[in-house]
Amino acid sequence: MSGLAVKVDSSEIVPLIDDGLGNSSYLVSLGDGRALVVDPRRDPTPYLEMAERLNLRIAFVVETHLHADFISGSRELATFGATVLAPAASHLATAHRGLEDGEELDLGGLTLRATATPGHTPEHLAYLLLDGSKPVALFSGGAVLPGGAARPDLIGPEQTEPLARDLYRSAHQRLGNLPDDLAVYPTHGAGSFCSAGAGGGRTTTLGRERHESLLFTAVAEEAFVRPFLGGLGTYPPYFLRLRAVNQQGARLYGVKPPELAALSVDEFRGQQATGAIVIDVRPFVDFAHGHIPGALSIVLRPAFASWLGWIVPADRRLIFVGAPDQDAQDLVEQCLKIGYENLVGELEGGIGAWQVAGLPVSTIGIRRVDEEVQGTPLDVRQADEWASGHIPGARHVELGSVIASPAAIPSGPLTIYCGHGERAMTAASLLEGQGRASLAVLNGGFDAWRSAKRRIATG
Repeated sequence: MSGLAVKVDSSEIVPLIDDGLGNSSYLVSLGDGRALVVDPRRDPTPYLEMAERLNLRIAFVVETHLHADFISGSRELATFGATVLAPAASHLATAHRGLEDGEELDLGGLTLRATATPGHTPEHLAYLLLDGSKPVALFSGGAVLPGGAARPDLIGPEQTEPLARDLYRSAHQRLGNLPDDLAVYPTHGAGSFCSAGAGGGRTTTLGRERHESLLFTAVAEEAFVRPFLGGLGTYPPYFLRLRAVNQQGARLYGVKPPELAALSVDEFRGQQATGAIVIDVRPFVDFAHGHIPGALSIVLRPAFASWLGWIVPADRRLIFVGAPDQDAQDLVEQCLKIGYENLVGELEGGIGAWQVAGLPVSTIGIRRVDEEVQGTPLDVRQADEWASGHIPGARHVELGSVIASPAAIPSGPLTIYCGHGERAMTAASLLEGQGRASLAVLNGGFDAWRSAKRRIATG
């Protein structure tokens, strides 16, 4: 998941991107055989492998803030000898060096300067990398993103507006004296539910943001705060617990995460009978053609963790049904990176073993875009996707609200759709679990509908 290395004066910066969560971390060569890592995710393997490839030793791990969307990998890298650097106001319960605003760290020819940039979170620090007196890179965390900034509403409603104001002040007062050509390396980006109004790039420059981003172009604080807060979408509820997990320190796994146990049909049924949630990670069309009654469809893909964290309570035992060609290690790593650790096992032999045992399966209809829509179209995409275009006559309920908003979902047959089909099948499986029948999923989703040049409503 690494991107292209960027040479910055005497340093080299290698981005390591998590496409599923929309986040970036960075391995930075210090020019003397050492490296630092900024905002790592839980699995230490990509950083250790990249450091080995570049013949570097990871000496420092830097945190910009207490992350709400993933488990930090700082403690994992600390077990390999790295010193953890974090905002002093994070009050980490584990070993670290706390940094205050303006504090500098001599990196042997390079200097790392902590800069207080509250807004995304109260304790937030950005880190300026200097070569002598010359600024060469800004690791901005959530303070500056391409086209925006990270959302300020993850702490509590009473702090949302004050933190939005802090975002504006941080950009103008704390970063105002930095040069336009300074490269900016944020943690959050497009696809991250932490980002707000972010564009499509992963990195940017301060000059670009000063010309293009409302964070800088708004002529006054008020002109930024109102539209910025008005554009915030929903976010997964697991965000509300991970700050505390990162503050206390999550369980350590090292480079070898646990393997999923293989469960016989009888063992699987026993777990199901005692409350374990069945998660079917197969492609959604396979799920439609036959699945265990009551199973929840969440397709194993880069976005798996986000939807698991949105839909499934973190304290429940999880049992899985997969396809033979799916990567069980990827499944485990995606669960662990958002703090889902009660992973009991997967069905040995998959759905085929279930069917051989003579046990019942359920099916859900699949509709093509060239067929007539069955019943009411139900759009389960995010609000901004809906506003940009939808099927005429559709009802809109975001996937994350399907169970919480039963009154918003019409009775009778439904044709459920999203962008492609995966989220729609998750919604269909949730509704099926609530006893709904006459459900179908639009294969290819709204993208296929648009490509077929069928009529589109907007607004």
